[in-house]
Amino acid sequence: MFHLHLPVLEKFLRPIVVYLFLICFLRLFGKRELAQLNPLDLVVLLSLSNTVQNAMIGDDNSVTGGLIGAFSLLMINWTLARVLFRLPKVNKALEGSETVLILHGKADRKAMEKETLTELELLSVIHKQGLNGFEEVEKCVLEPNGTFYVEAITPSAGDAERAEVLKAVRALTAEVRSLKAQLNAQATLGEV
Repeated sequence: MFHLHLPVLEKFLRPIVVYLFLICFLRLFGKRELAQLNPLDLVVLLSLSNTVQNAMIGDDNSVTGGLIGAFSLLMINWTLARVLFRLPKVNKALEGSETVLILHGKADRKAMEKETLTELELLSVIHKQGLNGFEEVEKCVLEPNGTFYVEAITPSAGDAERAEVLKAVRALTAEVRSLKAQLNAQATLGEV
C-alpha cells in the first residue's frame, strides 16, 4: 500500500511534465476547450484527465505514489501561479487575449470561426444571459480563461429599476439638503 514501485524523483517529475504539456496544449487548441460549450468539448476534457493518468502515476498505485503525485501537481500549480503573477507579460502571452464575438449587436463571423463557435452556440450563451438575440448585445467577449462576458445594449429591468431608485434617492437627498439649509437660515434669523 505504501511501497513505491518507481523512484521518488520520477513520481515527482511525471505530473509536472504532464501538467506543463497540458497547459501548452490547452493554450494551443484555444479557449473553446475551457468554455465547455457542448457535450463534445466536455467529453474531451473528461477523457483528457483519464488519458494522462497513467503518464502521471506510471505503474504505481500506492498511496505514497498518489500523495507524491498530488503534491507535485499542487506545487507546480502554486509555483506557476506565483511566477505568472510576478511576470504579467509572460502571463498574457501564455493566457492569450480575449476575442470580441459581438459588438453593437453585430456578430463577428471571423471571430466566431477563429473560435470555432457556431451561431447556435453563441445564441445559447446570449440566452443564458436573458437576452433574445445578437441585436440586444452591446458586447460579447470570450475571455482567455474560457468565460463569456456579455453586455446588453439596453439595461435589464433590474438595472433600470436600480437606476430609477438611485435617481429618486438623489432627488430626496437634494430636497433634504435644501430643507436643512432653510431651517438653518430660519434659526440664524431667529437668533438675530
